[in-house]
Amino acid sequence: MTERQRIITWEDPSVGAAVMPSMSGLDYLHSMMGKKLPPPPMNELLSMTLIEAVEGKAIFTCRPDESHYNPIGAVHGGLVCALLDSALGCAVHTTLPKGIGYTSIEIKVNYLRPVRANSGPLTCTGIVSKPGKRVAFADGTVTDSSGKVVATATGSLLVFPLS
Repeated sequence: MTERQRIITWEDPSVGAAVMPSMSGLDYLHSMMGKKLPPPPMNELLSMTLIEAVEGKAIFTCRPDESHYNPIGAVHGGLVCALLDSALGCAVHTTLPKGIGYTSIEIKVNYLRPVRANSGPLTCTGIVSKPGKRVAFADGTVTDSSGKVVATATGSLLVFPLS
């Protein structure tokens, strides 16, 4: 066997969590993208980056590698699901005023193609299909480097006051 290694580093997530209630969702995401606030540690762990956030839409990229493989030699579906869950959640976050948060209620993922390390960077787009004051809905797609859709999702998210 050939041993491989991956070292993960991250910043203190409590920094962003402390200021989130005082910012709109869109401002918060822009602050993360502008490196004024640290990204969540799982972004480093899963090799994903938020690259765009506009009202009702969030786009992530992800670079899968062998460390994301399942026992049959393909990227584990959990990585793709986490990517979709993040894009759907951040899309909803862009619609929220300061002092309001969200959490996933459910997500339904359709896996359409296998993903491997040589699939190249994945692009995941989340779009709000119905904003809400209590529950919001969003849809997402993941494409590989050749533009082929590898997965889709729909989700519902609970919207609630942070205090």
